[in-house]
Amino acid sequence: MTGVTLIDGTGADPLPGASLVVEDGRIASVGCLDTLPRDAEVIDASGATLLPGLIDSHVHLYSSWKSMQQRALTPPTLATFEAAQNALATLDAGFTAVREASGSPAGFKLAIERGLIPGPRMRIAVAALSQTGGHGDGRLPSGVRFWRQWGPEWIETICDGPEEVRKTVRGVLRLGADFVKLHATGGVMSPSDEPGSPQFTEEEIAVMVYEARMVGKTCMAHAQATEGIKNAVRAGVESIEHGFYLDDEAIAMMIERDAFLVPTIHAPRSIVLREEATPESVLPQSLRKAHEVIDANAESFRAAHEAGVRIAMGTDVGVGVHGTNAWELELMTQHGMTPMESIVATTKTASECIHMADEIGTLEAGKLADLIVVDGDPLEDVTLLQDTERLRLIMQGGRVHKDTLAA
Repeated sequence: MTGVTLIDGTGADPLPGASLVVEDGRIASVGCLDTLPRDAEVIDASGATLLPGLIDSHVHLYSSWKSMQQRALTPPTLATFEAAQNALATLDAGFTAVREASGSPAGFKLAIERGLIPGPRMRIAVAALSQTGGHGDGRLPSGVRFWRQWGPEWIETICDGPEEVRKTVRGVLRLGADFVKLHATGGVMSPSDEPGSPQFTEEEIAVMVYEARMVGKTCMAHAQATEGIKNAVRAGVESIEHGFYLDDEAIAMMIERDAFLVPTIHAPRSIVLREEATPESVLPQSLRKAHEVIDANAESFRAAHEAGVRIAMGTDVGVGVHGTNAWELELMTQHGMTPMESIVATTKTASECIHMADEIGTLEAGKLADLIVVDGDPLEDVTLLQDTERLRLIMQGGRVHKDTLAA
């Protein structure tokens, strides 16, 4: 590939007139190259911008915009085919890797890895742990479950007390989880709690962290409000998802322990849009909570960024529409990041957050050739990344998923 402006994902200044050579699915060389291999197939991308494949650190491919009635009438097998469509929409949007924050079974990840269906590389949590009555306890007063985990690998993840927690963590790890996901606070979409309520004790969370570390894994925590965030960070959780109500102490704790924030600014705004587009798809209390957290989410993001917290881009799509992931970069720039910082959060830092930095996230020799080429300069206008027509090339492991450069 020749003639591109290179944004390599490290935060370094863009490099005009760059070239990149791919061999056997990996980047062989990149930069201002004097010579190219004699037998190289040359792609002229003059005037376009080359970036690493984008990474979303928080998605739910098995969730889609549906009314409660539609959810109740969706068989698990149909949900899997819908998830395949969602995976394709994600890849089509230039996201070549994601972290599934609960919902996708290991078999779905393997189907993508083996080329049975197109989609982003995946790291998965399988299912998220919740205390009784907590954010992951979707049981309505009627006894009907507002949401449920799909697939034959179903496991009950509502657990209370250190020993129930220990057994449940071992269960999700047995099912192939790359991360252990827990709910450390209430949430917006849950029917019976509030974002401000801490959930699980610090002791219970510490058990999860210990069991994950025993097999070389780490924990990610849905944690929206202050006390639950602090409990999670003190217990050793590596990644705080949402972080809507951060105070100075929580921010300092995250910096001290080098924890990630995955801000999902996309999510509460998507809930509001979802109810407008699909009436009765959101519980009334969830719509109220979404409106309440929007400003706090943005303010906490700004404060964390200014303080130097490691921020990895994540959207919570599934709550929002699959394929709209790049909206998060625009939202991050509206609330304090530069376009370059938002790109680094969506490439290098996200790859670190999902434990794939050795393979993806930056355009460096030896790494997998996951990359995109976009018309225009996203440093001038980061919203370009939302326009799939401007995505001229999408490559994953050296395999071309989309190429309109010759058109």
